[in-house]
Amino acid sequence: MIKMMNTLLSLPDLILVILGFIFLIFGGESVVQGAITIARKMNVSPLLIGFTIVAVGTSLPELAVTINAVSSDSQDLVDLAVGGVLGSNVANIMLVLGTAAMLGACEKPGVGIKKDAIAVIMASLILLFTVIMGEISQLTGFLMVIALVSYYYYSYNNSKKLGLDEELEETWMGENMLLSSIVTVLGGVMIVLGAELLIEGSTGIADSFGISESIVGLSVIALGTSLPELAVTVIAAIRGHEGVAIGNVLGSNVINILGILGISSAYAGGIIVSDIFAARDIWVVMATSGLIALMLLNERKITKALGVTMVFGYLTYMTLLYTI
Repeated sequence: MIKMMNTLLSLPDLILVILGFIFLIFGGESVVQGAITIARKMNVSPLLIGFTIVAVGTSLPELAVTINAVSSDSQDLVDLAVGGVLGSNVANIMLVLGTAAMLGACEKPGVGIKKDAIAVIMASLILLFTVIMGEISQLTGFLMVIALVSYYYYSYNNSKKLGLDEELEETWMGENMLLSSIVTVLGGVMIVLGAELLIEGSTGIADSFGISESIVGLSVIALGTSLPELAVTVIAAIRGHEGVAIGNVLGSNVINILGILGISSAYAGGIIVSDIFAARDIWVVMATSGLIALMLLNERKITKALGVTMVFGYLTYMTLLYTI
């Protein structure tokens, strides 16, 4: 295992980044599909599966990258991870939700979306506070995780009262418990390896081109770890599941802030947030998340035209990261 890892790490940086993304995406999907099969065999309700396994599973790539970074005792890698979370939230709103809007999947947000919009605003305000303070303490991390668990507990109970049970598609494993257990474990291993390869390759690229780790995190890491959300959202849009796209994006952004950064800071005994994020990028996060959340609270449609504007805005933001 160690010999194989050393062989992989000797590959060119760009190949490491690509392999890292592949491992993370397929690993996350394997964990989700395997865990859904196991949960079904244990007669767990589809609604509970959706609120736990699917939601957390699609955020495993971000968590793996962040935990790997904060375990390294390198502030540059922490910048990479924090930039990845901030950039992922921008990508989720501008690129993922914008793409869904272009496909016409955001004109009917769905029941309970206002609750999710309020959660995004509250989580974003917590993120703003921690970035301005320049630190996410261990205590703050624990409180963020408690807030996330409380939010999911409330959301689950509220959805249950409204009778909003989720329709989950059959997995390719059928009802095979042994196969699903093996796939789940292998998926977890792929996520860990993917995070290691992605960070190694990204830092190598940053060093080669003299680019700061924070910029790589805001762009390359953020875009790559947003691919699962983009895939889920586009598929939902194509199949006409209106409302799923918005809920997926808002939920992912809440998990990124309260879950990913919360768990990482609690695990690492606190995280130092570089002041570079307070100068520009946190305000981009606040502007994008705040705009969409306020539109949803005021029951305004996210039209196809707005979707085009959002995607164009994201591409402009990516360009500015490397030119300013």
